[in-house]
Amino acid sequence: MPLYMISFGYKPEVWAELIRRPANREEALGRILEEAGCKLHGLWYALGDTDGFTLVEAPDNTTAAGVALAIASSGAFRKLETTAVMTQEELLEALRVAGDIHYAAPVDPSSRKV
Repeated sequence: MPLYMISFGYKPEVWAELIRRPANREEALGRILEEAGCKLHGLWYALGDTDGFTLVEAPDNTTAAGVALAIASSGAFRKLETTAVMTQEELLEALRVAGDIHYAAPVDPSSRKV
């Protein structure tokens, strides 16, 4: 199944509630994703503009988008981005496919001599 990385940033009021009542969000999120036919491979927190990341396995783009939309609509996030990711094997196959494609870039108008 395809893999998706979801990066997120909580709103300040969500952090305030987690400080008041700490909760294991990995367990809760895992259950929600399982109900949607997905699998959570991990939840990591970060320092900086992004508060955390998840790695989710979903049957297809439609399911991944539906999960992201449902989560985003909760109103708990100031930022939520979903990125499709590939395994090393998938990248190697993409490189093989790329080797058979002969793309000609358009001419850069600024490089033309008059």
